[in-house]
Amino acid sequence: MKNQSPFLRRALLLLVLVVYGTDAKIKIIIAKQDVLVGEEFLLLCKAEEEGDITWQKDGEDFGDIVHIKKATFEDAGKYTCLCDFGSGHNDSVQTQVYVHEGPSFGETKTYHKFLEGKDGVVPCHVTGRPAVEVQWLRNNQKIPTKVGARVSHTSDNTLRIEGVKREDAGTYVCHAQIKGRPVYQSLAISVVVNVPPKVLLTEKVKKVMAGSETNVSLVCLVEGQPKPNITWIMPRTFDPSRHLFNSDRSQLTILSVARADYGEYVCSATNEISEDSATIMLDVFEAPEVFVSAEQQSVLVGERVSVSCNVSGNPQPELHWLNKHNGQTLDSASGHIHVVNGVLVIDEILPSDGGLYSCMAVSTTGNASRDVAIHTQPGPLYLSVSPGLTSVLFSLKTMPISGGTPVTSFILQWRQSATQQWKEVTVPASDSLAITALKPYTLYTVRFAAMNAVGLGWFSETKSVRTLGIREPDSPVLSNAIKIESNSLTVPLKQIDDGGMPLLHFSIRYRQDKEGAEWKEMKLSPEANTVSLEDLSFGSDYQMEVMAVNANGSSIPAKMNFTIAEKPQSSSMTKGSVVGIVMVIFLVVFLMVDATCCYRNRCGLLMSIAVKLFGQKVPGLKRLEDGTSNGDVNLKGISTLRDSMQQLGVQTFTKEGGQLTEVTCDKAPLTKN
Repeated sequence: MKNQSPFLRRALLLLVLVVYGTDAKIKIIIAKQDVLVGEEFLLLCKAEEEGDITWQKDGEDFGDIVHIKKATFEDAGKYTCLCDFGSGHNDSVQTQVYVHEGPSFGETKTYHKFLEGKDGVVPCHVTGRPAVEVQWLRNNQKIPTKVGARVSHTSDNTLRIEGVKREDAGTYVCHAQIKGRPVYQSLAISVVVNVPPKVLLTEKVKKVMAGSETNVSLVCLVEGQPKPNITWIMPRTFDPSRHLFNSDRSQLTILSVARADYGEYVCSATNEISEDSATIMLDVFEAPEVFVSAEQQSVLVGERVSVSCNVSGNPQPELHWLNKHNGQTLDSASGHIHVVNGVLVIDEILPSDGGLYSCMAVSTTGNASRDVAIHTQPGPLYLSVSPGLTSVLFSLKTMPISGGTPVTSFILQWRQSATQQWKEVTVPASDSLAITALKPYTLYTVRFAAMNAVGLGWFSETKSVRTLGIREPDSPVLSNAIKIESNSLTVPLKQIDDGGMPLLHFSIRYRQDKEGAEWKEMKLSPEANTVSLEDLSFGSDYQMEVMAVNANGSSIPAKMNFTIAEKPQSSSMTKGSVVGIVMVIFLVVFLMVDATCCYRNRCGLLMSIAVKLFGQKVPGLKRLEDGTSNGDVNLKGISTLRDSMQQLGVQTFTKEGGQLTEVTCDKAPLTKN
């Protein structure tokens, strides 16, 4: 092991295969199992313990070492390494060595050309030992050996293509492998499909109008493999300033086409297979042209219009006049609008006759036209009017007849009577049609007319309209006959003047008369005649405002303040108790009044009773008449009662001759009986 040859050291560095014995105490080290004829190979046997190593090949002794410098097919076989460890202990391990030649493709061609439609055969000449298996591949897909397939792998390892198509062109791979071993070679083979040239035309006849601005392109599409060369044969001498080709000469462009460019243009395609050609016929015509005596005429309504037209071209085109407003073709029998020898005539033009007319040249090679604009005054207007406070607004029922040119403005006229001169204002067509700064609630006669670049059109029929009275209604009237029940309020409501416009509704708002209180709002129908508020707060002062509303706005609010009393306390008195209390109060008042009359004026019921009982000597009467202090004591409080009587509304004095005279018992109806 110490004195290893250079080959042995090199073999140890290239070890790729290790074969172990049955008890893994010995192993065979080999670079590869598949050895090419003529190659050198070495087998090493390595033991974990000291022992004697010997070799056998196919069961026969071979020696102490396996080192083959030039392998031959006889060197292939089964090699066994035997190791005797002594004491009757030994082990063995074996490996198989395969020797092959090839595979080789020899002089197989790697480039083939086939003509489209013909059958193609691509051989693959493979040699090698032992036996070699061959497969054909394209795009990593195996080509079948199925009999009858258009592209197939025959038994002699040939690729056969029946009826070659363009898509058959590409790269094919011949794959050769030693049978049963991972030893193989591949050869890429290119297949080219040749196609005869073919000229394809998009159009065989090309029609074009002559003109300095007219260019025409003739296209010659060519197929073929190898790619064909294209040439052109022209009826005129080639002029590089007018005849232009693209990069592959498949398109010829002729600039500023002239009548002399008429003729046949031959496109030819040539490759190594064959030649093909095709002819394009270029027909060059002169485009129709139109000439008119005037492109625009402006005339007044009722005047006569005449416009002449001439056409030219090759072939000679037909002349037609067209009314572009309604699409009608005009001829010699078209009423007051007719054509005479190519001349457009309009007798006594109307506003509806204004617009565009076209003189057309119609030919088999094309058409041409020239427009003529006929302008006149606008037609009459049909309107509706609506009054404002100091204005009148006009509305068009239909769009005005423009007379062939746009309406630029409107003339609005008005007056109050037929004896007055018309007043007028000019309004741009884009603005609102309105007369402003009129008097309110005044009757006016109005009319208006359209104006264009030619002049003023016919005025509309007159309309009578009265401006509105006022802008908003008067304030509603709240009656003083208010009715408060518990915490509800009812107030009669009346609207005197609605401002000339129907009322939309009444707007009501109310709140408590205190700082920070919020308004509450409600609406009533225009037919309402009362305002009713419910669920108000007891013991509160309120503010209320009522406004009448029509389409023009709201009136000045009618205002009212009212008070909701404190909530009454509940009582258990009956109706009889109340009547009794009232009668007692009445009796007490009566006695007080009668006593006052008796002691002060010697009258009344008490005085009458006293006289009947005591006669004229009524106790205390003398002292009363004398005015003694004792009388004062007995009548103490009478003056207070008198004042109370006055506060209760009892009339105690009358006025006679400017002097206050005291009422006596003789004058009081109360004491007569």
